[in-house]
Amino acid sequence: MNNKVILAISAHEDDLDFGCSGTISKWINEGAKVYYFILTDGSKGSDDKSINEQELIKERQVEQENAAKVLGVEKVFFGNFEDGALEDNNIVRKEIVKMIRSIKPDIVITMDPEFLYNSEYGFINHPDHIAAARATMFSVYPFSRNRPSFKELLQEGLEPHKVSELLLISMGSAKANMYIDISSTIDNKIEALKMHTSQYDDFDKLKEMILKMSNIAGTKKGYQYAESFIRIEIKQ
Repeated sequence: MNNKVILAISAHEDDLDFGCSGTISKWINEGAKVYYFILTDGSKGSDDKSINEQELIKERQVEQENAAKVLGVEKVFFGNFEDGALEDNNIVRKEIVKMIRSIKPDIVITMDPEFLYNSEYGFINHPDHIAAARATMFSVYPFSRNRPSFKELLQEGLEPHKVSELLLISMGSAKANMYIDISSTIDNKIEALKMHTSQYDDFDKLKEMILKMSNIAGTKKGYQYAESFIRIEIKQ
């Protein structure tokens, strides 16, 4: 991963730290440069009556920046689209294309747009996750590399850029074809998640879940802990 540039894109502030921060930490240790792009403002991510939306937005962004520092992420960018109302449309795609053409990543990471639920863990996916994943996938191909798309970006000096790999965070999907050993960085993953204090009431319970899920993924390849992805090598 030496000298690779990676752009990780998600809907909410803690999504990437749940899904791939062990891998992110490992690759940064190996010489990669990683950037985060968080699409929504996180304003619906709390039931706490004592905090208003603007305070929560600020708090969650600070939490994400603190988590990024734990991992060594170069910079976190915030799209500030409304939490809970994210759509896969040209407004969102344009911002992602702009980020891709600015950062020029070799690899883009996002969620799996086909992941709707996991009955084993009693988990239903958030519609923002699906919208973020779809918008990111289509921004990677064809729009970030297509010169006629979003012509106004050319006037900003943002030339088309071809991403060579798209990694979809699999969250236990049987379609996973790439497993990353995060045994050496699982502690960094836990520490990054610990920064998102607005998002949990019982961190020990959360930690237990993360360790269990990472161990289940790891045992499939003989690792203690792993994160899994659907890797798409883009050949067009």
